Amino acid sequence: MDYSGAIEAFGESLEVNPRSAAAHFQLACLFDTKASDPAAAIYHYQEFLRLNPKAENAEVIKQRVYSCKQQLAADVLPLPSAPAAQQQLEKLIEKNRQLQQQVDGLQELVKQLSALTNSQPVAATSQSPDDVSSPSANAARTTAARNNLHPATSPPSKPKARTHTVTAGETLAAIARKSGISLAALRAANPGVSPKKMKVGQVLNLPAP
Repeated sequence: MDYSGAIEAFGESLEVNPRSAAAHFQLACLFDTKASDPAAAIYHYQEFLRLNPKAENAEVIKQRVYSCKQQLAADVLPLPSAPAAQQQLEKLIEKNRQLQQQVDGLQELVKQLSALTNSQPVAATSQSPDDVSSPSANAARTTAARNNLHPATSPPSKPKARTHTVTAGETLAAIARKSGISLAALRAANPGVSPKKMKVGQVLNLPAP
């Protein structure tokens, strides 16, 4: 039988009447059982069900659609052969074993690090009773520390005032020369003393040279 001619004839029939459920059904059967074209068979089966959803053989057609889909999937994605699948499984098992070994090694390393950390003594800082000072002792230490930072400086000692007791025949100029100071400085240190009125025994202030 010329199945190609039949497919062509039913195709022309659909061009004339696209809503012909019978033509879709015949084409679906031809593509499914004769032409080995599951994709075309699925299309025409579904069009038949769309145009005639209450058909008596609707369940049978749905099963055929499912079978065609399985066949189409097998053609597009062929399943690996048994030896190839076994090889892939063995590779996965070996890879899983290697990963498990790595995990075990990491866990052992973590245990060793944890044991090493726990074995190290913690230096405890203890404070003897002598280190606990009373408030007065703390104040004394604070004062001593402050003194070390800022040592007390005694005020400069004032030079002792020098004096001179006038003897007979002395003049202001002679006293200034003898004391190593200028006459002006001697007069400034003794503003109330008149050279003409000096007396023997009178005490004069001598400025620093």
